[in-house]
Amino acid sequence: MACWRPVGRYACMSKDDSVNNDDDSSLGDSLLWSKDLEKHSYGEFSFAVVQANEIIEDHSQVETGRDATFVGVYDGHGGPDASRFICEHLFENLMKLSRERGTISEEILRSAFSATEDGFLALVRRTCGIKPLIAAIGSCCLVGVIWRRTLYVANLGDSRAVIGCLGRSNEIVAEQLTKDHNACLEEVRQELKSLHPDDSRIVVMKHGAWRIKGIIQVSRSIGDAYLKRPEFSLDPSFPRFHLPDPIRRPVLTSDPSMYSRVLQANDKFLIFASDGLWEHMTTRRLWRLCIIIHVLYVLF
Repeated sequence: MACWRPVGRYACMSKDDSVNNDDDSSLGDSLLWSKDLEKHSYGEFSFAVVQANEIIEDHSQVETGRDATFVGVYDGHGGPDASRFICEHLFENLMKLSRERGTISEEILRSAFSATEDGFLALVRRTCGIKPLIAAIGSCCLVGVIWRRTLYVANLGDSRAVIGCLGRSNEIVAEQLTKDHNACLEEVRQELKSLHPDDSRIVVMKHGAWRIKGIIQVSRSIGDAYLKRPEFSLDPSFPRFHLPDPIRRPVLTSDPSMYSRVLQANDKFLIFASDGLWEHMTTRRLWRLCIIIHVLYVLF
């Protein structure tokens, strides 16, 4: 309950709900749950989830050990298959690679992402004959690893990791550690256009938002095979995902953006969250609501 109480006073599940700060009855909703986790070598964890619907397209995980901490937020779209696959295999791939090389680094974390992408595309290839829409299932993927007091962050999509640090005036200062891979950003649209100079419709305004090929907003993901390899193109019987012309090169990529830093004494807490949080709350406002020193919060 520790992580829910600071948020509960500001959140309602519906217009008919009201949250009493001294009453945890709101947690009875099956789409809203929280969990306290054990201490780890760099602090404490709390974990909270607000599910958007009954079908869980999103997954997340926290793995703790004596020397390392792993946090993953997997924001799925099109179905649960990709986010579930990531939850089952990404950490496993990272552990295998780190044991082989005796360390953890940006390169190893990137290789774990690549192995997970290859594994999911292999699953798509095996099952698309009986489940063709698996080719249109994908997931954003945000991962943080703390190892030997170094924080490594890898990101695909528009989930975000932010860190709270003590500033000179002893107030919490927010710093966003990740970049959004979303076509709503001019920087991302320009990157896509430079990579696809022969495609005038690589980015299209549709339903009030910039979308890649008029379909999807995020430019990096695990999965979304039909936007990465021609062999997975969907026919006109699936109009939502049908491309009028075969792709000549991958439209999306699974190459994560990376960030690393050595943690200092003034680094007090981290928040990992999907866009479900960041679309409705600015980084600055979030810190005003959640000034919780010495606690590592994982929000999904």
